[in-house]
This record gives sequence, structure tokens and C-alpha cells, in this order.
Amino acid sequence: VQLVESGGGLVQAGGSLRLSCDASERTFSRYDSAMGWFRQAPGKEREFVAAISWSGGSTIYADSVKGRFTISRDKQKNTVYLQMNSLKAEDTGVFYCATRDNFPSYTDFDYEYWGQGTQVTVSS
Repeated sequence: VQLVESGGGLVQAGGSLRLSCDASERTFSRYDSAMGWFRQAPGKEREFVAAISWSGGSTIYADSVKGRFTISRDKQKNTVYLQMNSLKAEDTGVFYCATRDNFPSYTDFDYEYWGQGTQVTVSS
């Protein structure tokens, strides 16, 4: 299983970025799989951002990003996106995508496979 994130970069506060996570086809061989985004700021623990079920597209979000971030998926491309708007300095960190063969979860330990991460830096 391979997950490859892209789309990170440096942006000013209030700006937008769209992250992508490209997955190998077999990642989504199970009907009830889910994809999640997590982030880790320097010196802090990894935290949940958003997740989506691959089949029905149901989503969950961390309270800190509700109304600003949107997770979506493209089944044909085996890609999951994280559209991030109204970015804040506290959104800075390494963003990781992860997948699990079950419904979306807020807990990183529930996810089985992880990408290498992409850096997002928001300047204030």
C-alpha cells in the first residue's frame, strides 16, 4: 500500500492550499475503507484533521477546521483531497494521509497505512 501526499507549501494567513493523497489501487479494494488527514506541528503530537469514507463519502472533521477545510475523494483517480481555506498560523505542520479498512475514525492508531507527509507553513 502506498500513499503519496502533495500540495503542501508556504502560504500567508488567510490563504488557501489543496492537498492531494494519491493511493495505490489496492488500498481501496475493500468497500468500507476510509481515508484520513492528520497533521503534526513542531513539538506537538499528531492530531486528527478530517476523514472520509471511500464508499459513501461521509465525512468527519476536527472542530478546529470545521467550516474552513473540506475533504473529498475521486474514486476514479484513487485520490483524496483536503481543500484548506482561511488558513491560520496554527495550521502549520506536516500533513499526513492515512487509510484504514473501516469507517472513518478520529484516532490515528486506527489507521493502518500512512504517507510520508507534506509540509504546510502558514505565515502570519
